[in-house]
Amino acid sequence: MRVFSELKNWYSSIIILILWQAGSTLGIIPSQILCGPNQIVRTCVSLLLSGELLQDIYVSLLRALAGLALGLLAGILLSLVSSLFPWGESIIDIPVQMARSLPFLGLAPLFILWFGIGEVSKVALVAMGAFFPIYINLFAGVHSTDNKLLESCRLLGLSRWQRVWHVVLPSALPSFLVGLRYAFSIAWLSLVVAEQVNADSGIGYLVMQAREYMRTDTMVLGLAIYALLGWISHAFVQQLETRLLSWRPAIAR
Repeated sequence: MRVFSELKNWYSSIIILILWQAGSTLGIIPSQILCGPNQIVRTCVSLLLSGELLQDIYVSLLRALAGLALGLLAGILLSLVSSLFPWGESIIDIPVQMARSLPFLGLAPLFILWFGIGEVSKVALVAMGAFFPIYINLFAGVHSTDNKLLESCRLLGLSRWQRVWHVVLPSALPSFLVGLRYAFSIAWLSLVVAEQVNADSGIGYLVMQAREYMRTDTMVLGLAIYALLGWISHAFVQQLETRLLSWRPAIAR
């Protein structure tokens, strides 16, 4: 019964795949525009057997995880300094809010000038994309802490850092996890752009090469892998929410 309960979440996706395949088989959807799922599966198997696809996925994961780690570290540190110290907010928040309005994907050429055409510029672009959701959501979470809880902690004699550890950070955790969800999504988006700039491996490079030869099956396969990685990261954050926010009634149900 549990299997059927899990499968119902995939009904719409299965129906789309069936209609897509039917349209491709009947010629309603020309293969030059969009090939059918069966052709994409054959291409996937072929690239897996050659080892090319696994290598590209491995390289992309390394870039994404390295960029996410840097973005998370910078976002958490700067957000806590900005939200917990008045001097931190005056120094950090305004420049970050100004930088947030920049089209960071359009900064790829500038990143190449700064960091070169190697891996550093690609990781830096992913890190920048992951930084802003973490900073903004954690900053908002800290500032939305219930003042009644803080006042109760003062009456109980808790020090400033005890209040931060026992009240402020747990209160900000839901907002941080929302930011983490967005950080993952933007990281994959950044990776698509980063891997199309002077790359010789990765899923983005695979898609770019397929575009040159008009291989719609390989292009769609690359996009499907990005979508799958996005879904896996979404499921990962959901598991974190279930474990870390079990004290919330909405999560516990």
